[in-house]
Amino acid sequence: MKLNLNNLNRGVFVCPFFLITFSYFAQDIYKIGARSASLAHASVSVNDIWAYHHNPGMLGFSEAAGVGAYYENRFQLKELQYQGLTLVQPLKIGVLSAGAQYSGMEHYRTSRAGIGYALKLSDFIAMGLQLNYLNVRQSVEYGIKHGVSAEFGLAAQISKKWMLGASVYNISRARFATYQNERFATLLRIGAQYNISPKIDWLMEVEKDVLFPMKLKGAFEYQPITDFYLRMGLSTAPLEYSFGLGYNFKGLYLDIASSYKQILGFSTGVSLQYYWKK
Repeated sequence: MKLNLNNLNRGVFVCPFFLITFSYFAQDIYKIGARSASLAHASVSVNDIWAYHHNPGMLGFSEAAGVGAYYENRFQLKELQYQGLTLVQPLKIGVLSAGAQYSGMEHYRTSRAGIGYALKLSDFIAMGLQLNYLNVRQSVEYGIKHGVSAEFGLAAQISKKWMLGASVYNISRARFATYQNERFATLLRIGAQYNISPKIDWLMEVEKDVLFPMKLKGAFEYQPITDFYLRMGLSTAPLEYSFGLGYNFKGLYLDIASSYKQILGFSTGVSLQYYWKK
């Protein structure tokens, strides 16, 4: 058998990298969308189709159907490519949604796919529930791990300027492996969005993984001209800076984001989404 030294050397480099960043992926397995990325993922109170990946309760306020696709290159390594899809369809009663995501390379891959349903309980409050199939494919020695998780979200429009959001990801505490009782990440998020002016929104959020330190996030979204957006954000634990822009062309939205995380470096992402009337 012929041994490819180039692939071997690359695998030797990348595998330790995955070991170092495994906890990072465990926390970020569900965060999808360039708008969210440019806001340091302070997106639990953001109402767009990517709320499927951040707060299913927020989709209860959706009035238009939409579909979106996302691509991210984390830390400028092709082995860390990250893709995501989402679909939102309002019904006569409630909103149906579906989504999926995929990341990794030959030696380590993660994927997630599921469906959700959100309901507007009143003019001010909405809730949503989501079920997902989780899959982790590792090297031959470790095989494939999978599980089913549930996510619950709430959203509240408490005034014309304030929107609140909260979600719990993996309520069921789905098990990753019986060895040492390893489980998929469980996260609690609560945040708010404040409309400072017709052109500026301020977002804030607190996120807590049951196994990791609390993350604090803050971001601004600025609309200098019609249909054009500038965004920037900051999060802690570890410190991360992000920025990006967005443009709306007759319901077709293009968002671009870049972020910098200490030690690991830069990540870039782009998402495209289209909305139409229900």
